Amino acid sequence: MGHRIRLDAGIVIAFQLGSHAVLHDGVVVLEDDRVVHVGPTADGPVDETIDLRDRLLTPGFINTHTHLSGSPLDKSLIEDVGKRQFQYSALPDMLPARAAANDRTMMEACVEYSMVELLRTGTTTVMEIGGIGDFVADAAERTGLRAYVADGYRSGHWYSDDGRSVRYEWDEAQGMRDFEAALALVERLRGRADGRIQGFLSPAQVDTCTEELLRASKQAARELQVPLALHASQSVFEFDEMMRRHALTPIEWLDRIGFLGEWTILGHALLTAGHSWVQFAGDDLRLLAESGTAVAHCPWVFARRGVMMESFADYVARGITMTLGTDTAVQSMIEALRWAAVMGKLSKRQSDVSTARDVFDAATLGGARLLHRPDLGRIAPGCKADLLAWNLRSLFMVPLRDPIRNLVYSAQAEDLLDAMVDGRWVMRERVVLNADERAVADRLQREGERMWPRMHVGDWAGRDVDEMSPLTYPAFDPGVG
Repeated sequence: MGHRIRLDAGIVIAFQLGSHAVLHDGVVVLEDDRVVHVGPTADGPVDETIDLRDRLLTPGFINTHTHLSGSPLDKSLIEDVGKRQFQYSALPDMLPARAAANDRTMMEACVEYSMVELLRTGTTTVMEIGGIGDFVADAAERTGLRAYVADGYRSGHWYSDDGRSVRYEWDEAQGMRDFEAALALVERLRGRADGRIQGFLSPAQVDTCTEELLRASKQAARELQVPLALHASQSVFEFDEMMRRHALTPIEWLDRIGFLGEWTILGHALLTAGHSWVQFAGDDLRLLAESGTAVAHCPWVFARRGVMMESFADYVARGITMTLGTDTAVQSMIEALRWAAVMGKLSKRQSDVSTARDVFDAATLGGARLLHRPDLGRIAPGCKADLLAWNLRSLFMVPLRDPIRNLVYSAQAEDLLDAMVDGRWVMRERVVLNADERAVADRLQREGERMWPRMHVGDWAGRDVDEMSPLTYPAFDPGVG
């Protein structure tokens, strides 16, 4: 018998008969990295007993879509701006400038900051799509996070040279070389940190990858039994481009080439046939459901640009595997839960859909299903001890009748007190144990101040940062009375 810990919790969101269930005054017993008992009482010797009777114990959240090496530097940059000719997508207008201004030092600062932000806001398992996968793996191992890491690759990229239209530049040979490098990363990460760090494959976007590259990726993911992630149906210009090329929606084309499937997860997939922004008939949701394809829903990044999924409730009703991701700043699964629920209600004009249960399931069970990990996303014997402990007595969590509704609609980051991954505490009393929160925040500030003056270099018109993203208010002029 290994090291045993008994957790006495005020409320436990346990797993029973295929569903989460609420256990008041619950006892959870851990042995090393796994849960061995959940119930109202427990017998037998333990090595340690921890009093969590003032806390709500939940499974850790599985964050299925992030870009840790750049997203923190989106903060205070891409909000409140957008061009109608790009249907308010920032992809072709601002992100190339930010990417050109970014360098390795900035990327590393973003990753180190992200580790803290993720743990402080509920992520215990993260899927990261970036370009410095080995560094991400090192940072995740050091901080204790469970991470699936991919280096993205593509056959070409989009850009604008006039601020009015999107163009594509292709280098298929480079795309295949980057694919081979991504495969090598998966092999390097195999078994890392006793399996806590693993790799997956992520061709970048449906409109920037050739059929050959996507078919090769699908075959490799099937052989390696790793997840396969792709951005698809995320922007109007992408949807229109795929219609121009194939007279098919992005999801219809992916179905035709055999890319969809139970190991596949599509980032966003919100501009599907029938969405009001694309006005094209079809049944993309049926294709997703029948193929077992999962969707990484990142509601906040689109909500702040005036776009929403129509509707989360329909995806759930059709039986699609729904998961939640944070994508860009802020990288908070607390916010992802709340915005998924609220925007789902707004799009249906109904209050009894996109419920707290629906979004909580997406943040836990949905991600576990996509990863083929029935030992994640739930508190049950045999499952990994990836746990979150929330303050039941905080200003924002009382009065408490339904703990999941309070968590989804009212909880704040300060209410998350403790986090455990693989049976080890990675945060206690809101302090991330294996990182210096103040230091990573200060470093990110310095790197932002270094990046902003460089953004004109990668902009199609050479605009400086204040032209691309005007400040909310002008600077105070001491010479004005």
